Amino acid sequence: MGRGSPPAPSLAPGLLALLAAALLLLLPAPAAGVNVTAVLAAFPGFSDFARLLASSPVAAELAGRSSLTLLAVPNANLPRSPSAFAAAAGADLADVLRYHVLLEYLSPSDLARVPASGRLVTTLFQTTGRAPSDLGAVNLTATAAGAAVVVRSPSPSPGSNATVLGAVTREPYNLSVLAVGGLIVPSGFDIAASGSESRPSPAVNITRVLTDARGFNVAASMLEASGVADDFEADERGAGITIFVPTDDAFAALPATDRLQSLPADRKAVVLRFHVLHSYYPLGSLESIVNPVQPTLATECTEAGRFTLNITRFNGSVAIDTGVVQASITRTVFDQNPVAVFAVSKVLLPKEMFSRGNTINPGATTPPAAMTPDVSDGPRTPPTKLSSPPALRGQDSKPSSAPARNANWWCIGLVCLLLPLV
Repeated sequence: MGRGSPPAPSLAPGLLALLAAALLLLLPAPAAGVNVTAVLAAFPGFSDFARLLASSPVAAELAGRSSLTLLAVPNANLPRSPSAFAAAAGADLADVLRYHVLLEYLSPSDLARVPASGRLVTTLFQTTGRAPSDLGAVNLTATAAGAAVVVRSPSPSPGSNATVLGAVTREPYNLSVLAVGGLIVPSGFDIAASGSESRPSPAVNITRVLTDARGFNVAASMLEASGVADDFEADERGAGITIFVPTDDAFAALPATDRLQSLPADRKAVVLRFHVLHSYYPLGSLESIVNPVQPTLATECTEAGRFTLNITRFNGSVAIDTGVVQASITRTVFDQNPVAVFAVSKVLLPKEMFSRGNTINPGATTPPAAMTPDVSDGPRTPPTKLSSPPALRGQDSKPSSAPARNANWWCIGLVCLLLPLV
């Protein structure tokens, strides 16, 4: 009788179970839903935005999703009344918040690769069915030389837009939180809500917009006291208006020699109207403006060629030259056709009234129309690179992937030790 082959050595059941457990550890864990309020709780600079999410249905909707990018607005950049801000654009606040949730994980390196032509990314708002066409998406566009990334609507008549200020935190491939310069309202709310009836939209209350946006108290009070804000309603019905508003800090930075506040009411009104174009220009139109010399509302009260602004694109932003002051647009405050409001870095002083040293020219003539002192100072200048905003430096959490990598190497080593025993 032939001798059979020796039986193959069997693997002890306990060793087999250990090997199976080691292999399971190597498998990626299924992505969990996102708890945005818990993530933002570590960043006090976003507490107001976190409360908005928690008080809306959006936080619960995100609990069942993963691989997202949240565009979070710092406390200092939120309107004083976000609900009123959204309502002014005919929008529901919850839908505005959904517009800040991108259904794609984007890291800072992904943003650095955004082409100049832009990148379309779907938002949570698109999933509601209330967004006409693809207006539930955002278009990420890089400024010249990749200095910054701007989030805007893909519509030819865009809603508001905001600059990406930097990365806040991230959980790799599950959640990326990016800071943006303000609330972004998508286009198309008027289309979505109009139904079969066509009604003219109510005039935008510019003073209310500035009050809600924070940091424009001087401008808002000057407009209100002068009555110039009341004139805007008629202008909105025509070609629309574009307003350049200095922030409170910009007014505070004016040298004492300019004596703007000591001007008589009619001359103050000239300065105020000098900040307004009698046409609606969204930011994209200003960036590609064909004729850089633009007349203002102050021009309409005098002769052609006077009280004009020279608007050009410079170093990735929109520059405004008055002949006395060089300023730049720092952010979009409000943009809903036919009204656009932009923050500017300085008070725009006309050369017809002020000299190069910002002192009043006593011999300057002014148009006879009543006008008011201008708006308040401009917000922060858009960042020249993708970095955390000043209030967030030192808070940016880096992904904690090192422990996971170490665990994987231990598991791989254990498998290698066990394989000879099989």
